[in-house]
Amino acid sequence: MTLNRLVLWRHGETDYNATGRWQGHLDSALTETGWNQARFAVPVLTKFAPELVVASDLRRATNTATVFTDAVGIPLRIDERLRETNLGKWQGLTNSEVEAEWPGMIDLWRADPTIAPPDGETRIEVADRASEVVDDVDREFDGTVMLCAHGGLISALTGRLLNLPVESWGQLGGIGNCHWTVFTRRPDGDGQWRLSSYNAGPTR
Repeated sequence: MTLNRLVLWRHGETDYNATGRWQGHLDSALTETGWNQARFAVPVLTKFAPELVVASDLRRATNTATVFTDAVGIPLRIDERLRETNLGKWQGLTNSEVEAEWPGMIDLWRADPTIAPPDGETRIEVADRASEVVDDVDREFDGTVMLCAHGGLISALTGRLLNLPVESWGQLGGIGNCHWTVFTRRPDGDGQWRLSSYNAGPTR
């Protein structure tokens, strides 16, 4: 089997998002705004008609995904390979706190996916594990699958699926809370993923 569409959906706002702290593998919680963002996105995402949702095991992604699967009635699968980037010693800190301890490192990390935060992982490694999930569902389904994950992972996976040069990954913009990125394949095409939308979201 081969998927014809892949939707990458970022979780809703968390308490760490609201206070400007780096999350990574920390298991932060959705705010009430985050829950409402997920509920508001459901009618739009339903139009993609996913057969399955696969979510990161971090509760901000799992809870966001559950809002959709409970409303629509489709299966939810949990996969720790969809976790956000392990940000190591930066986790729980603000930008200013990271900059004070590691001057200039944030800009270097954003520009170069081969650089990892102290005790963390590179975005190359994140793309490697996320791609394994895509490969798994690609063998299992032939319609649409949605992955509910994290902004950093979605950007890294986008670079990988589009076969962009690694040095260009830093040019991809961030993903807003509860926004999504969509890839499609042409039925009679070469099997390559094509970017249909990036950082899209519902409008009120």
